[in-house]
Amino acid sequence: MSPTKCATARPPLQEENSTLHNDGRYLGKAFEDVHKKSEVEKLKLHVPSESAKSIEHKQNECNSTGASPDQKPSAPETIKKSLLPLTAKVSEPQKMVKAKSNRRKVQGTKSPNRKVTDYFPVRRSGRKSKKELETEEKKRIDDLILCGKEEGMKVDILIGKGRGVIATRNFQRGEYVVEYHGDLIETTDAKRREALYAQDSSTGCYMYYFQYLNKTYCVDATKETTRLGRLINHSKNGNCHTKLHDINNVPHLILIASRDIEAGEELLYDYGDRSKSSIEAHPWLKN
Repeated sequence: MSPTKCATARPPLQEENSTLHNDGRYLGKAFEDVHKKSEVEKLKLHVPSESAKSIEHKQNECNSTGASPDQKPSAPETIKKSLLPLTAKVSEPQKMVKAKSNRRKVQGTKSPNRKVTDYFPVRRSGRKSKKELETEEKKRIDDLILCGKEEGMKVDILIGKGRGVIATRNFQRGEYVVEYHGDLIETTDAKRREALYAQDSSTGCYMYYFQYLNKTYCVDATKETTRLGRLINHSKNGNCHTKLHDINNVPHLILIASRDIEAGEELLYDYGDRSKSSIEAHPWLKN
């Protein structure tokens, strides 16, 4: 210490030290406040804005009232409390979704298998099968044969042929035309009758031989009747052909349209006799 300086120079130092000492308390408190504010600002980055504002509001209230930091809850605890309703709100919908999915699984396992017919009625086709149509056609022909109906034709006198049968309506291909009606006899009886008919040249021959179940039969239509099938003339290119039709195991010889026949046409079919004796006796068999 220099002698030139007065002794009163030290009191300011004491005052400065005292002020520093006193100011240190305020500085420490200010440092704590700054530190807390920095923590709050850090938490704002991870916490929603509403919870951060509530924390700042509580912090300002505490600072204004002068309460000590020990008396208020810490910042992490307040954040947890503020986040509790948010986490609860997030977890509740997830639980609801899981519950709904579990309900759907349970319902899916309990529900039976469904068919299309459970929702839509079965549509039945009105069309008949081929077998049904054939059965109905056979029954119709059976009735016509047993009743002796012969419709759609008439007898006419033809030049060079004598009597013949003319169609009075159209016949479709495959349609039943008429029965070759006569006495159904076996071969032995047919040969005896044929020899008898040969003795009279005016009688003519109306005998038709055919095979049925490996046995030969004959339809003798020589006797004069009103049935028209016996009067249909011969032609190799006829518009009809013969066919066997069974009724209760009894064969019937019928004529079927080989093609479409128009009204006014003569009904013809091939007799099928190619023997020399027959051709000599009946030259028209060549045609």
